[in-house]
Amino acid sequence: MTTDSDTAWATTTVAVTGATGRQGGATVRRLLAAGRPVRALVRDSAAPAAVALAQAGAELAVADFDEPSGLERALAGTGALFAVPPVAYGPAGGDEELEFARGRALADAAAAVGIRQVVFTGVASTSGAAFAAPGKRRIERYLHERIPLVTVLRPVRFMTNYLGTAVAGLDGVRDGVHRHLFTPDAPLQIIALEDIAEFAALAFEQPDRFAGRTLELAGDDLTPVEAAAAISAATGIAVRYEQVTHDEAAALNPDFADIRRQWDAGHRWHADIEALRVIHPGLRTLADWLAESGAAALRARLLGTP
Repeated sequence: MTTDSDTAWATTTVAVTGATGRQGGATVRRLLAAGRPVRALVRDSAAPAAVALAQAGAELAVADFDEPSGLERALAGTGALFAVPPVAYGPAGGDEELEFARGRALADAAAAVGIRQVVFTGVASTSGAAFAAPGKRRIERYLHERIPLVTVLRPVRFMTNYLGTAVAGLDGVRDGVHRHLFTPDAPLQIIALEDIAEFAALAFEQPDRFAGRTLELAGDDLTPVEAAAAISAATGIAVRYEQVTHDEAAALNPDFADIRRQWDAGHRWHADIEALRVIHPGLRTLADWLAESGAAALRARLLGTP
């Protein structure tokens, strides 16, 4: 049920961090499509991705997490925030302290300008330490301390990862093979970016309903072998799945070897897909994503066509 306070928030400008990235970009597009004013926080307003956001109707504000003094200025006049935690890496890999410092600076700036609602997107949890994301969990707790209305989204692996990621040797499809850490014949939860944006939009539309909630997000749970077969059928290009060995994972990154070991031991994502579908009946399966855009994008990537 929509309340009077929900209605009052319906015209509040939403600030979006990570707007030129995947989750932030999808959320900007979803909010703009609904007629919601959006201010996209970007590091370079002249970058092609930022220009595209402006052309779509978003207001741009230049901000840098490593210069906290500018965050308040960028957020001033907005009433809600979609926060994508800034990736932080140091010489030894992920830098928890830097990630938390950036998230804390964003939360403090939001509180200082009077933002009352934040939708924060992080990483899905497991029963073990795989994908533990300690920096993101600390940011979640800090937001709850500083902001009245906080909704936490914890998405699993993105369906767009089949198009490739920045991690060499993992994900994407190369020479007809999709390689990853995951057990071939065990269900693997995945989510479409558009559905992350849909849950964010629902939270902004109904803050009283979603405040204080943490939603583990997934839309499908095929095994990697089944997913490869679905991609083959949708694209007409033969794709098979191959799990990297422990030694291969360790050579890429010692953390990957630990994740692979924990995954094989059964420590996996646990989103309740059927419950999520009650909230969002249009929740996409892999087949839905492939039919909408994924198959065409994969064919273009695999065949090298524009």
